[in-house]
Amino acid sequence: MSEKASFTLLHPLRVRWAECDAQGIVFNVNYFLYFDVAMTEWLRALGLQGDKTLEFYTVHAEADYKGSARFDEMIEVGVRCAKMGRTSMTLEAAIFRDDDLLTQGKLIYVHAEPKTQEKTPLPDDFIARVLAFENTAPEMTASGRAG
Repeated sequence: MSEKASFTLLHPLRVRWAECDAQGIVFNVNYFLYFDVAMTEWLRALGLQGDKTLEFYTVHAEADYKGSARFDEMIEVGVRCAKMGRTSMTLEAAIFRDDDLLTQGKLIYVHAEPKTQEKTPLPDDFIARVLAFENTAPEMTASGRAG
């Protein structure tokens, strides 16, 4: 998990002072902010940023910390679709300083109808875009969808 080469999308960021604690180290919750920025850039790369027909709700988020990013460092945030289900997707995220892995993350999103927030199947066009974009294909079930 989280080999830098497995990510089609790597988004560069410079660590800002407001994201750090008194020692100049990124405060742990801000890694989730970085994951969210990368997810937005991932949707943009898919040509879907701002698409009002797609609504995703976070149902799970986790992070494992391997090292620390510090004020004013350049980091890269990678995100890729690791698994696609009938109504959900799992994104793998990672933060790198050069080739050093600093943080690994896993984010699970459910696709839902905006007004009711009821789960709905991932749109076929969305699935096709993800499959065409990712260098490492996401895990799928035999029916072409998982979970």
